[in-house]
Amino acid sequence: MGSEQIRRWESGALAHAVTDPFGQGPLPWLRGAEHYFDDTGQVVPWYVDHAPAPGARNIPAPRNRTRTNGPRTADDVHGQIKGFASTGAAAPGEAIDFHVTVDPPQQFSVDIYRIGHYAGDGASKITTSPRLSGIVQPPPLAADRTVSCHHWWLSWRLQIPSYWNIGAYVAVLTTVDGYRSHVPFTVRDDQRADLLLLLPDITWQAYNLYPEDGRTGASLYHAWDEKGRLLGESEAAHTVSFDRPYAGAGLPLHVGHAYDFIRWAERYGYDLAYADTRDLHAGRIDPTRYRGLVFPGHDEYWSTNMRRTTEQAREHGTSLVFLSANTMYWQVELGPSPSGVEDRLLTCRKRGGPGRPALWREQDKAEQQLLGIQYAGRVPEPAPLVVRNADHWLWEATGAHEGDEIEGLVAGEADRYFPRTALPEHQGRILLAHSPYEDSEGVTRHQESSLYRAPSGALVFASGTFAWSPALDRPGHVDTRVQRATANLLDRICKRD
Repeated sequence: MGSEQIRRWESGALAHAVTDPFGQGPLPWLRGAEHYFDDTGQVVPWYVDHAPAPGARNIPAPRNRTRTNGPRTADDVHGQIKGFASTGAAAPGEAIDFHVTVDPPQQFSVDIYRIGHYAGDGASKITTSPRLSGIVQPPPLAADRTVSCHHWWLSWRLQIPSYWNIGAYVAVLTTVDGYRSHVPFTVRDDQRADLLLLLPDITWQAYNLYPEDGRTGASLYHAWDEKGRLLGESEAAHTVSFDRPYAGAGLPLHVGHAYDFIRWAERYGYDLAYADTRDLHAGRIDPTRYRGLVFPGHDEYWSTNMRRTTEQAREHGTSLVFLSANTMYWQVELGPSPSGVEDRLLTCRKRGGPGRPALWREQDKAEQQLLGIQYAGRVPEPAPLVVRNADHWLWEATGAHEGDEIEGLVAGEADRYFPRTALPEHQGRILLAHSPYEDSEGVTRHQESSLYRAPSGALVFASGTFAWSPALDRPGHVDTRVQRATANLLDRICKRD
C-alpha cells in the first residue's frame, strides 16, 4: 500500500486528538521495567515501537536472527495481528472467546494483564496462553458502513479462574515475529462493594474506526470514500459492531481516562466492583447494591435502559460520580448481532438519520436533569480550572483557595450549567468551579463543576472536564488538589455522609 494511503490511515488515528488530548494514555500503559522474552530466549524491552516507515514493505525478520528491538505495534493496513473478544465482560468461572487474525500466518501468544497501581507499574501480568496457531481471518464484512468480523473463527478461549480478581484487563497479542496488539475486557462479579466502576465500552465502540485502512473502516464519526479520504459525521455509520477489533494498537481511543482512575483508586484502597456500561444496559448488575457509581471517563453514548437504571439508583440513595465531560449526550440503541448474540450492534442515527432526534436534550430529557450540568463544547487549548466555593468540603485540605487556578484542568471538552434547562430535584446544589476558556472561534466560554444532593441523600458530582481523571494518576498531569478533592468526595460517599 502506498505512502499516501498510509498517511490517510494515520489521519484517522489522529482524528479525535483535539477532542481528547489524553486519549488512550501513554503506550505502554504498563509502566514497570518488565521485559519480554522472544523466541530465541533473548530479553528485549517490553515495548519499543519501531513500526515500518510509511510505504515500507512488511518483511518479517528471520526467526533465527537475534532481534535488538522490542515488539512493534500492529496496524490496520497490514493487519499483522488484530483481535476482539466475544464479550466485553465476564465473571470468574465464565469464559471469554478471542477471535484473532494473523498476517502472515504464524504462531502467537496472549499475555493477560490486570490494570491497577501495582507499586507504580500500572498493571500486572496474570497469565500467558500456550503458543497458538494464527491464521488470516476472512476480510471484515461491511453493509451500509457497518463493519463486522462476527464470522471470524475462534482462536482461543480464556476460562476465567474463580480466584481471579475482578477488574479491568488487557489481553496482549504478540506474534512470533514481534508484532503486538491489545484487546481490553472486564472481569466483573455481583459481590458487594462500596463503589461500582463502569467502563464506558459503548462510547469506546462509537469512536472505533476499525479498520483504519483508508477503505473499509467506519465509526459513528468517520468513514472513508473511494479515494481514501476521511469523511465526516454526515457520511459516517449509523450502526457499528462490537464484533471487531479496536483500531490501531487495539485499545479504545478514550481508555486512558478509566485506567488513570483505576490506578489511583486501587493505590488508596477503595473498595471497587467493576462492570461495563453494557452490563448496566442489560440489567446484569444491580446499582442499588453500591454506595456510589463511578463513571471514570468519556461516556457520551447512553441507552434508555442505562439512564433509567442510573436514575433509579440515585433515587434509591446510590451516589453518582461523573469524572469527565459530554456525558450522556447521545441516545443509542443496542441490538443483536447477525448470529443473534444480544447487544453486539450499537445504533445512533444522530441528526441525519430517520426517526426521533438522538440528542437527549432534544427529547426534553436534557443531561443536566441528571448531571446538574451538561455539555457546552470543545476546548481547543487547555485552560486553568478556576476554583469556586473553596470553603466547601470538596476542597477541604486541598490547599485550594477561592479563585485559584489549577493549570490545564479544563481540556478536551467542557460542561456548564444551563440556566434555561431544568435542574434535577435536589436538597442542595453548588458549583465548585467556574472557568473561562476560548472556543475555536475565540469566544470566551465557561466550564463548571457541579455537586448536588438528591432527595434520597445521594450525592451527584460532575467534573465538567476531560482532564479530571488524568489529574489523578497520569504522568505529567497529576495534581494533588484534584486527588484530595476526589478523595473527599469518595470518602463521603463510602461513609454515606
